[in-house]
Amino acid sequence: MSPELISILVLVVVFVIATTRSVNMGALAFAAAFGVGTLVADLDADGIFAGFPGDLFVVLVGVTYLFAIARANGTTDWLVHATVRLVRGRVALIPWVMFALTGALTAIGAVSPAAVAIVAPIALSFATRYSISPLLMGTMVVHGAQAGGFSPISIYGSIVNGIVEREKLPGSEIGLFLASLVANLLIAAVLFAVLGGRKLWARGAVAPEDGGVPGKGGTGSTGTGADANAGTGAGTGGTAPAAVAVRPDQETGGAEGTGIRLTPARIATLAALVALVVAVLGFDLDAGLTAVTLAVVLSTAWPDDSRRAVGEIAWSTVLLICGVLTYVGVLEEMGTITWAGEGVGGIGVPLLAAVLLCYIGAIVSAFASSVGIMGALIPLAVPFLAQGEIGAVGMVAALAVSATVVDVSPFSTNGALVLAAAPDVDRDRFFRQLMIYGGIVVAAVPVLAWLVLVVPGFG
Repeated sequence: MSPELISILVLVVVFVIATTRSVNMGALAFAAAFGVGTLVADLDADGIFAGFPGDLFVVLVGVTYLFAIARANGTTDWLVHATVRLVRGRVALIPWVMFALTGALTAIGAVSPAAVAIVAPIALSFATRYSISPLLMGTMVVHGAQAGGFSPISIYGSIVNGIVEREKLPGSEIGLFLASLVANLLIAAVLFAVLGGRKLWARGAVAPEDGGVPGKGGTGSTGTGADANAGTGAGTGGTAPAAVAVRPDQETGGAEGTGIRLTPARIATLAALVALVVAVLGFDLDAGLTAVTLAVVLSTAWPDDSRRAVGEIAWSTVLLICGVLTYVGVLEEMGTITWAGEGVGGIGVPLLAAVLLCYIGAIVSAFASSVGIMGALIPLAVPFLAQGEIGAVGMVAALAVSATVVDVSPFSTNGALVLAAAPDVDRDRFFRQLMIYGGIVVAAVPVLAWLVLVVPGFG
């Protein structure tokens, strides 16, 4: 048995054990990385740790730390109320607002994980407060980021168009952008319909002052706990949102009419969140390091509000994601991914090779860098694209869609950020929901992208 096949079988075993024995998959993956790396790939410790996602570790810790402080001092409550006022109480519009916001950020140049890191904590805080399915809200944020991710001036779009130009393939910048935009928009519409969006419309408007608590002015929020979360396993057990205790700094009809006053700590936290956006989008600073720095400054100034924030960092999620990605790094180091791609590229039937490459892009991208995978797979497609039976524009667009829509997987950077950012949820259950949804996307989207973009022969 080849080393590459052994490494894939070990990954399957890790999934089976984690699912059946409730062992943290990250811990299992670290053990698998040590075993396979040492015994099969003949790697030393440095070779094994080469795949450790240090940058993602800092992003997960930094962002969850900063937003834990924002939750502790009531800043996220203020933001939620302000957003409700912006859409005039129509809670059903909020998932689409988050979709559009992350899409706009990535379209103008933000890296997809940075946009998700900024928007997801606020979106999921809103979902918790108004009994919206966290799966709906989290996936709308991620698909929004991918919808704008291939604009001609975006990071992803620039990289992929550069690869196409380097390989001397026909390309269409607008075609690539529209393929990703339309695909993610359609997926978002289906998710909205399936995960409770229609019932959100039926709920009507809620008043920002009462936070959607039943019995305050007839806002129509009674009984939404079960409706908004039907089928997601993350609801409130069929009850409406519980009333939030009124703090001394919270009062009906307070500042800006939101019911929550802006204290110095909240003003500073809002300034920190704005600084995070400016630093990441305007100065290309690392989102994780910037978030940690801002969190430390807030903790130093208001230690009472921040005392519990470190404990609310999603440490189990950090272990899970870092362990799995370290094992994927071992797979890359020993050539397993290249081995699989070259095997597919050697198939003599171009259309079959095309759909298999889309599936490889989707499966691997669920655990690794989407753009990195496209950078490896597009050159592998060049030989059969040269035969003229497959349109290059459609093939590149299909690979781009297949490799990015799967970023909802909890093992990808975006999915991990959504999992880590969700407050007051059963993380194990939410993880399983994201994993199941990610599996559905991996199974369905590549073949659909192939049928729509490759089979007609675009380009």
